[in-house]
Amino acid sequence: MDASIIILTVLALAAFSYFFGRRRVLAAAGGNIRAIHSMPGSYGWYAATLTILPGALVFVLWLMFGGWVVDSMVLADLPQASKPGTDIERRLLLNDIHNYASGDVMRADTDETVKAAATHYNSLTRQVSLGAFVLAALFAALGGLRGYQVARPDFRARNKLERLVLFILIGCSAIAIVTTLGIVLSLLFESLRFFSKVSIFEFLFGIHWSPQTALRADQVGSSGAFGAVPLFTGTLLISFVAMLVAVPLGLMAAIYMTQYADDRLRKIAKPLLEILAGVPTVVYGFFAALTVGPFIREFGATVGLSVASESALAAGLVMGIMIIPLMSSLSDDAITAVPQAMKDGSLALGATESETIRRVLIPAALPGIVGAFLLSVSRAIGETMIVVMAAGLAANLTANPLEAVTTVTAQIVALLKGDQEFDSAKTLSAFALGLVLFVATLLLNVLALRTVRKYREAYE
Repeated sequence: MDASIIILTVLALAAFSYFFGRRRVLAAAGGNIRAIHSMPGSYGWYAATLTILPGALVFVLWLMFGGWVVDSMVLADLPQASKPGTDIERRLLLNDIHNYASGDVMRADTDETVKAAATHYNSLTRQVSLGAFVLAALFAALGGLRGYQVARPDFRARNKLERLVLFILIGCSAIAIVTTLGIVLSLLFESLRFFSKVSIFEFLFGIHWSPQTALRADQVGSSGAFGAVPLFTGTLLISFVAMLVAVPLGLMAAIYMTQYADDRLRKIAKPLLEILAGVPTVVYGFFAALTVGPFIREFGATVGLSVASESALAAGLVMGIMIIPLMSSLSDDAITAVPQAMKDGSLALGATESETIRRVLIPAALPGIVGAFLLSVSRAIGETMIVVMAAGLAANLTANPLEAVTTVTAQIVALLKGDQEFDSAKTLSAFALGLVLFVATLLLNVLALRTVRKYREAYE
């Protein structure tokens, strides 16, 4: 059964619960709103919430575990001779069953066991879906019935509803926290598996990156090189070029918008500037690969410079353009937060507009500007698509922006493309790179927040 049917059924029951809960309390009070504790809508919403919560819980459990239950039942019903012996065989067999059951693969040479299992899989899927629908509707109806029963004039519906909403908000916050912990623990666990195969000192201080590993020890390239220093230097090089573009242009744009532009121009120019933040990064990557990269290469050829077809300069320039709205918006907020009285006092003492900006506004807004800079650096370090399309995947240890380099994020993409076996050092190295990237961006964000809090000045 389609998931949308379950959702619509639960929502329809919630609407009925709202209507009948509100109607019941009004009928009990003889239509006199003053005779009931809360507003009639509170009774309706309380009944509707009691309807939605159990139905939504059943729906979520079905989404999380329904497929696993069906797969387990299908494998348990297979003939003993056809049951997989290893986890890899199990996943491959389930993949064949899923593909045949969905109609993606209809080969004539498909094994009869797979065909029978696919038919059984479709049958079980329908049964489990129907069971989830029945349970969701049943629990939702029971919740709505409970909300209808308590809809009495003396029932404190508003207080109960607010407490229920509070629990829902706490649950949403807990989900966010648990998700963050899950991300960190998964990165840490897989990184420890990688460091059990490769020395952490080789990873952090090695200067050769070639993660290609063979499946057998007698093959060429059976042991890769996992020195990540070229990736770190490439990331820092491209980020440095991006900051050379984003910081001055973003800061100057913020100064102009806050100090020189009139309100009508600001209403037009600021949204146009921030449109850059809404452009997908893959579009910036196309722009870098098809326009900026060839332009830099042809310009370098005219002045006698050798420029690679994919260069750190091209990626850094386009990345800097992409980060301008972030730097500009945060700097704009920091400058706007400076009281107008400080500017007026400086001008009254005879300072010019530019002197006031340099000696009063910028120093006063410096903590916010530094925070904007650090957050922009974090954005540059974490960028992927522009680097993949404009800087290449060559792990070169160089400080020349005209050469091709790669970054941590680009290598993570390259390592995890396609079907991968998560037992090799090559694949696990992506998690180690992700952990380093996570720690670096986390430290930059913490540093930005501490800088803003430490040097922030409060004005009356």
